[in-house]
Amino acid sequence: MSKILIIDDDPDVVEAGTLVLEREGHEVLSAANAADGKASIHQHKPDLLILDVMMDEPDEGIVLAQQLRKEGFDRPILMLTSLGKVTGLQYGRDDSLVPVDAYMEKPVDPNSLIEAVRRLLSGEEG
Repeated sequence: MSKILIIDDDPDVVEAGTLVLEREGHEVLSAANAADGKASIHQHKPDLLILDVMMDEPDEGIVLAQQLRKEGFDRPILMLTSLGKVTGLQYGRDDSLVPVDAYMEKPVDPNSLIEAVRRLLSGEEG
Protein backbone atom coordinates (compact mmCIF):
# COMPACT_ATOMS: atom_id res chain seq x y z
CA MET A 1 0.00 0.00 0.00
CA SER A 2 1.19 3.53 0.74
CA LYS A 3 3.90 5.01 2.94
CA ILE A 4 2.45 7.41 5.53
CA LEU A 5 4.38 9.68 7.88
CA ILE A 6 2.72 10.83 11.11
CA ILE A 7 4.31 13.93 12.66
CA ASP A 8 2.84 14.41 16.12
CA ASP A 9 4.34 14.91 19.58
CA ASP A 10 1.60 12.87 21.27
CA PRO A 11 2.78 9.24 21.41
CA ASP A 12 -0.80 8.03 21.91
CA VAL A 13 -1.93 9.67 18.66
CA VAL A 14 1.06 8.20 16.83
CA GLU A 15 0.48 4.72 18.25
CA ALA A 16 -3.25 4.72 17.53
CA GLY A 17 -2.78 6.07 14.01
CA THR A 18 -0.03 3.57 13.31
CA LEU A 19 -2.15 0.62 14.48
CA VAL A 20 -5.16 1.69 12.42
CA LEU A 21 -3.22 2.43 9.24
CA GLU A 22 -0.93 -0.61 9.41
CA ARG A 23 -4.03 -2.78 9.80
CA GLU A 24 -5.15 -1.32 6.46
CA GLY A 25 -1.84 -2.38 4.91
CA HIS A 26 0.02 0.94 4.95
CA GLU A 27 3.63 1.40 5.98
CA VAL A 28 3.65 3.98 8.78
CA LEU A 29 6.60 6.09 9.92
CA SER A 30 6.55 8.70 12.67
CA ALA A 31 8.33 11.76 13.98
CA ALA A 32 7.69 13.78 17.15
CA ASN A 33 8.54 17.25 15.82
CA ALA A 34 8.92 19.29 12.65
CA ALA A 35 12.71 18.94 12.37
CA ASP A 36 12.64 15.14 12.63
CA GLY A 37 9.59 15.04 10.38
CA LYS A 38 11.26 17.09 7.69
CA ALA A 39 14.31 14.83 7.77
CA SER A 40 12.07 11.77 7.50
CA ILE A 41 10.18 13.30 4.56
CA HIS A 42 13.43 13.84 2.66
CA GLN A 43 14.72 10.37 3.53
CA HIS A 44 11.57 8.25 3.08
CA LYS A 45 9.45 10.24 0.57
CA PRO A 46 6.03 9.41 2.08
CA ASP A 47 2.89 9.25 -0.05
CA LEU A 48 0.87 11.06 2.63
CA LEU A 49 1.71 13.23 5.60
CA ILE A 50 -0.42 13.34 8.76
CA LEU A 51 0.61 16.47 10.62
CA ASP A 52 -0.26 17.86 14.05
CA VAL A 53 -0.67 21.64 14.37
CA MET A 54 0.77 22.15 17.86
CA MET A 55 4.01 20.44 18.85
CA ASP A 56 7.06 22.20 20.32
CA GLU A 57 5.58 25.49 19.11
CA PRO A 58 1.85 26.36 18.84
CA ASP A 59 2.01 26.73 15.05
CA GLU A 60 4.78 24.24 14.28
CA GLY A 61 2.64 22.09 11.98
CA ILE A 62 1.38 25.09 10.03
CA VAL A 63 4.91 26.44 9.57
CA LEU A 64 6.12 23.00 8.43
CA ALA A 65 3.29 22.70 5.90
CA GLN A 66 4.15 26.14 4.51
CA GLN A 67 7.84 25.25 4.24
CA LEU A 68 7.14 21.93 2.57
CA ARG A 69 4.84 23.46 -0.04
CA LYS A 70 7.40 26.18 -0.81
CA GLU A 71 10.00 23.44 -1.31
CA GLY A 72 7.74 21.61 -3.75
CA PHE A 73 6.27 18.85 -1.54
CA ASP A 74 3.16 17.95 -3.51
CA ARG A 75 1.88 14.91 -1.63
CA PRO A 76 -1.34 15.18 0.39
CA ILE A 77 -1.17 16.60 3.90
CA LEU A 78 -3.84 15.73 6.47
CA MET A 79 -3.69 18.10 9.42
CA LEU A 80 -4.81 16.94 12.85
CA THR A 81 -5.84 19.61 15.29
CA SER A 82 -7.64 20.20 18.52
CA LEU A 83 -7.62 23.95 17.93
CA GLY A 84 -11.32 24.03 17.09
CA LYS A 85 -12.18 22.51 20.44
CA VAL A 86 -9.77 24.78 22.29
CA THR A 87 -10.64 28.05 20.54
CA GLY A 88 -14.15 27.41 19.26
CA LEU A 89 -13.02 28.54 15.81
CA GLN A 90 -13.41 26.54 12.62
CA TYR A 91 -10.42 26.00 10.40
CA GLY A 92 -10.57 25.34 6.69
CA ARG A 93 -8.25 24.93 3.78
CA ASP A 94 -6.28 28.01 2.81
CA ASP A 95 -3.59 27.38 0.22
CA SER A 96 -1.40 30.29 1.32
CA LEU A 97 -1.84 30.34 5.10
CA VAL A 98 -2.37 26.63 5.85
CA PRO A 99 -1.59 24.69 2.66
CA VAL A 100 -2.99 21.29 3.59
CA ASP A 101 -5.46 19.03 1.82
CA ALA A 102 -7.75 18.11 4.72
CA TYR A 103 -8.33 18.67 8.43
CA MET A 104 -9.45 16.29 11.13
CA GLU A 105 -10.33 17.30 14.66
CA LYS A 106 -8.74 15.30 17.50
CA PRO A 107 -9.59 12.84 18.85
CA VAL A 108 -9.76 11.11 15.49
CA ASP A 109 -12.26 8.34 14.88
CA PRO A 110 -10.40 5.37 13.34
CA ASN A 111 -12.96 4.81 10.58
CA SER A 112 -12.93 8.50 9.69
CA LEU A 113 -9.13 8.42 9.53
CA ILE A 114 -9.17 5.40 7.21
CA GLU A 115 -11.70 7.09 4.93
CA ALA A 116 -9.79 10.40 4.87
CA VAL A 117 -6.54 8.61 4.04
CA ARG A 118 -8.26 6.64 1.29
CA ARG A 119 -9.72 9.81 -0.25
CA LEU A 120 -6.46 11.73 -0.10
CA LEU A 121 -4.38 8.89 -1.54
CA SER A 122 -6.85 8.45 -4.40
CA GLY A 123 -6.67 12.17 -5.21
CA GLU A 124 -10.15 13.05 -4.02
CA GLU A 125 -10.68 16.31 -2.16
CA GLY A 126 -10.32 16.04 1.61
